[in-house]
Amino acid sequence: MATLTLSAVKKQFGATQVLHGIDLDVADGEMIVVVGASGCGKSTLLRIVAGLETPSSGAVLIDGRDVTRLEPADRDIAMVFQNYALYPHMSVFDNMAYGLRIRGMPTAEIRRRVGEAAEMLEISQLLDRKPRQLSGGQRQRVAMGRAVVREPKLFLFDEPLSNLDAKLRVQMRAEIRRLQKRLGVTSLFVTHDQVEAMTLGDRLVVMHQGRAAQVASPMEVWGTPADTYVAGFIGSPAMNFLAASISDAGRSASLKAGPTLPFADGARAGADGSTITIGIRPEHVEHRPDGADALPLAVELVEPLGSETVIHGRLPGGESLVARLPIAAGHIGETLPVRLPPEAWHVFSAEGVRLPARAAVPA
Repeated sequence: MATLTLSAVKKQFGATQVLHGIDLDVADGEMIVVVGASGCGKSTLLRIVAGLETPSSGAVLIDGRDVTRLEPADRDIAMVFQNYALYPHMSVFDNMAYGLRIRGMPTAEIRRRVGEAAEMLEISQLLDRKPRQLSGGQRQRVAMGRAVVREPKLFLFDEPLSNLDAKLRVQMRAEIRRLQKRLGVTSLFVTHDQVEAMTLGDRLVVMHQGRAAQVASPMEVWGTPADTYVAGFIGSPAMNFLAASISDAGRSASLKAGPTLPFADGARAGADGSTITIGIRPEHVEHRPDGADALPLAVELVEPLGSETVIHGRLPGGESLVARLPIAAGHIGETLPVRLPPEAWHVFSAEGVRLPARAAVPA
């Protein structure tokens, strides 16, 4: 297999800077998912790794070899596209075998590789069909098979599931992960879908405006987001953000919505009165009818989901809050008492950067 290294990769189109210096080390056999909103630079980054774009500066190394200026065919990579990119006039077998034939591989070896890949992807019975005779999921399997038979050093996935329906996406997610683990091929997977990112990646690269806002494991990104962008992007429904200020010599936060509550995990640096943002995920908001520190949430929308209920409402002062409660609760127009437990807070500076706890403040 192979390692992948991106060193200070920048890309500029005319006067527009698309990538602002991306550094990334991908270990042998690792699955890295690049995730972010449209226009964040994730597809440009993938195209640079593939050799379809040349960086304005920086370097791309595969197994320690500088491939920055090499053509795609010389990089020993395989790419799976969003639109499958199958030849409509060729059979499934010929689509999968095409790249091997171009490389002059013996016919017997081609048949062996295609047969093994087809069996692995459960498409052996489809080898004589044309792409028009296949479902979307079957076409995606053929596209993956075409990549697998090449036995490349690096797999690149460009939003390969975005054209599938919801149920099939879940199934294909599992198949891609199973296949990648079985083959142990170093992989870079680009998506805008946070569920795909969380379930597929060994690590995530969360892109924002051409920068890597955070590079970490899925649970680290979810549990300790680096800034408010990452915190708001990962998680559904999105994290709530509430205005607050530091008080009590850094020991507490005064929420705009009302109460002053102590930080549960240690004091924060900053003068009293300094503006901060408190983040709390909807699933951590509690329904507390008897809590002394409960806040009145004016319910504006109720989404019953069976095992849980998602409540949309407003706190005193007009700030919106979403609560995901494991009970059937709330009616539009009702005021629901909720608690925002400090142990579940994420604390960010006025600039949106995560504020870690500091050493205890002397009494």
